[in-house]
Amino acid sequence: MYNQSWFKQVQKHRAIAVIRAPQMELGRQMAHAVASGGMQLIEITWNSDNPAELIGDLRSQLPACTIGTGTVLNREQLKDAIAAGAQFVFTPHVDPILIQTAMDRGVPMVPGALSPTEIVTAWQAGASCVKVFPVQAVGGASYIKSLQGPLGHIPLIPTGGVTVENAKAFLAAGAIAVGLSGSLFPQNWEANASSSGWEEIAKRAQTLMQLVNESTS
Repeated sequence: MYNQSWFKQVQKHRAIAVIRAPQMELGRQMAHAVASGGMQLIEITWNSDNPAELIGDLRSQLPACTIGTGTVLNREQLKDAIAAGAQFVFTPHVDPILIQTAMDRGVPMVPGALSPTEIVTAWQAGASCVKVFPVQAVGGASYIKSLQGPLGHIPLIPTGGVTVENAKAFLAAGAIAVGLSGSLFPQNWEANASSSGWEEIAKRAQTLMQLVNESTS
């Protein structure tokens, strides 16, 4: 049931903000900025500053959003993330044990895969969707399109090179959703974080969601 609810959220919103926060307060502000721009799927990477507390805070502060985590590498991290309230989990790799552990806890798991073999392995192990990462390194949207023939039944979420500008192309190529990080949060922007900076991030998120909505209309 939980996976069905998550899948409906992915189908509806189609874009996930990936937040890797060097400081917890920055992470909180980053999440609020993208949420104000209309994004409701937010991933806090587990290598952020104090991710467990940040996830808990955001779940109470942003009740309309679905808050998950990513960059989970092992079973201990997975259990800690679930205990913190993560509503979905992304990993950068395929580990059937982690997938099964998440399934047993009723939490949607999205493992990272790149080759067709890895993608199918992740899907057969019980993944709710499969993250294609790093997608830009293997051809970007054209790679997602080329996978549709044999693997069109597997919901793919490309990350790693997805931008506000090319997100629509990935969706048109067959991706069920996309994950964005650097395109929403430009490098070194946090050094000059200000109200105008948060407004700019909100505008980027709003532009992304408008493009995403166009691709589904």
